[in-house]
Order: sequence, then structure tokens, then C-alpha cells
Amino acid sequence: MQSFNLHTHSVYSDGKSQPREIVEEAIRQGLTTIGFSEHSPLPFDNTFSVKSADMPRYVAEIAQLKAEFKDKIDIYCALEADYLTGVSEPFAVTKEKYHLDYLIGGVHLVVDKVPEPVEGPALSEKIWFIDGPKWEVYDEGLQKFFNGDIRRAVRRFFEQSNEMIENEQFDIIAHFDKIKMHNRDRYFHEDEPWYRKLALETLDLIREKGLVMEINTRGIYKKRYNGFYPSPWLMEEACKMGVPAIISADAHHFSEITLEFATAEEALKKAGYRSVVNFKNGQWIDVPLA
Repeated sequence: MQSFNLHTHSVYSDGKSQPREIVEEAIRQGLTTIGFSEHSPLPFDNTFSVKSADMPRYVAEIAQLKAEFKDKIDIYCALEADYLTGVSEPFAVTKEKYHLDYLIGGVHLVVDKVPEPVEGPALSEKIWFIDGPKWEVYDEGLQKFFNGDIRRAVRRFFEQSNEMIENEQFDIIAHFDKIKMHNRDRYFHEDEPWYRKLALETLDLIREKGLVMEINTRGIYKKRYNGFYPSPWLMEEACKMGVPAIISADAHHFSEITLEFATAEEALKKAGYRSVVNFKNGQWIDVPLA
């Protein structure tokens, strides 16, 4: 089974475990690598991202753990960078500012075309939160920001993802079809041609930019979705395109760091993959699937 996880959240963002607890559990499970990837700071109050004021402390603590456990496990410091059109700080600036090892890029917050700069509380009133445990928030945002037009809303999610891929510098793309999570086959089905066209356009950009595609297991073990992000049909297409893959737990507690990894490996092998990638000393290396 894959012996590394690069997508991990601690108490610095919306996780429930201390970094040390996560490292100790990773060692106990025999992992070779653990990467911390808190949600990046955002310019408005929220309950999930690391605060800008806490970033130096976060970076320092991970560096201290890296030195302390260097003979037992590779530890890396990263961020899951949230992309919001015209709002988020350029990823390259963030990476350089904090000397991060790698970046995961993701879209959790969808903003329709904002006509003029908006900041603070007014900004949060314009954002559709597609993630989190409550499907009601997804439904309310769909009505409030897109008048219930699911095609326009989904198209905007993928447009924003494409903007991120084309304009930002990062390494791994997070759960790139997560727009389906709270849909639960109520508003659209993944076999609809319009949806597949949008998803495949984004996948082709992922290939073009040489990004690593994560296979995110969190939907399954949290019982918020009955499959992976991305879906098996997208894994198959990604394999044909030669897009490298990595399995990620998107862990928010030390007990989650390898959940559903074996299931994900089987899904990848069925899709045609023979290896995944891991991060080692600033390089991406192939690791054969068992």
C-alpha cells in the first residue's frame, strides 16, 4: 500500500490533531513521508484556513519536527492553496514567502464574475462554498448565486479551476471534480455530455501543465460521497493522457492518514496505472503500485 500522504491538515487550519500527533501516527504506520498542507490564508474571516499571523509558527513547527524525526520519516511543509478569481494571493508569492516544499491547488469556494474589487465581509457574501459537511450550504449557494442554474454553476467551478491551472504555479491539483460531492445525483449526472466535456477540458489542462492529479479518498471515509475525486472514468482518461497520480487522504485527524488507500490503489490499477508519484528532496519520483 502507498506509504506516504502529502495532503494533511492539522489544528493550524481545520484539522483536529496536533502536527506531532500526525507525525507519530505516520511513523507508527510505517509511512516514509508525511506532508502538511494547511488551507492557505484568505482575506476574510473563516473557520477553515490558517491565519496569516499563524503562518510563521506553522512553518517553524514543521521544520522542528522535520529535524527531530529526520532519521525516521521525511516531513514536508506545504499549503493547500485556495484559488479565488481576483482575490487569492498568487501561489508563487505564497510559496516563496514561506519557503514551502510544494503546493496543492484547489477550488473550494466559487465566486461568480466579480465586477469590482470586493473585500472583507462583503466578499464572503459573494462566495459559494461547495465543500464542508452540509449539503444544505451547497443548495443555498446554488440558489443564491446562480438562481438554481446547475449548468452555469458547474461551468463556473471548472472555469475557476482552469484559471488556477493556467495562471498559478503549483504541483498537485486537489479533488478537481469535487463539485459533484453535494450534488448526490440530484441536479446532474456524470454521464451527461455537457458535464463530461467540462471535466475533460480541465483534465486536458492538467496534462498540459504537467500537474500531479490526486486521488482523494476523503469522500468515502467521511461518507459524504460514495467514490473518489476524481471518478474512475476520469482516472482512465488521465491514465491515457499520461497524467501522474498520487493518492491523498486529505486527512484532518491523525487516524485518517491512510484511510481507503488500498481501495484507491485498486481503482488506479483498474484504470490502467502502474505507479503513483511521491515527493523526495524537491523531486517527483515514480513509485510502482503493488
